[in-house]
Amino acid sequence: MPFLAIEGADHRPGITLLDWPAQDLRSAAINYIQSRRSFASVSDKPAGLTLRINAWLTMRSRRDYHYRLRLESALGPSSTASIKSYLVEKETVGSNVRWTTASDQTPITEIVQAALDELLSQIEADHLLYQNGPR
Repeated sequence: MPFLAIEGADHRPGITLLDWPAQDLRSAAINYIQSRRSFASVSDKPAGLTLRINAWLTMRSRRDYHYRLRLESALGPSSTASIKSYLVEKETVGSNVRWTTASDQTPITEIVQAALDELLSQIEADHLLYQNGPR
């Protein structure tokens, strides 16, 4: 996860930021990809094939809190340009009351799961690109 941007200040005193470290996204992505078994092995160490994910999480308060996650991803050999890029955008609605940053965890977990599911579905649909290499 080379890039994570978070946006969405709250108007209530004491809960001005989203609490979502880049390490949480990195761990969620690695654990999800490992459990899905789309690749022979998965780690955060350098490998022959690298998935780079840039993420933007925004939170807006309308009547309810709306969370939006955008993943811009690229997959390809570590030593050369990416073979293909992927874009996933997901949105979910949280509660209408936000007392602590812990209130954000359930909607963030749901949106990350949905976004990673769509991303891996896109990558799996292109599996021949990665088995045969660039043309």
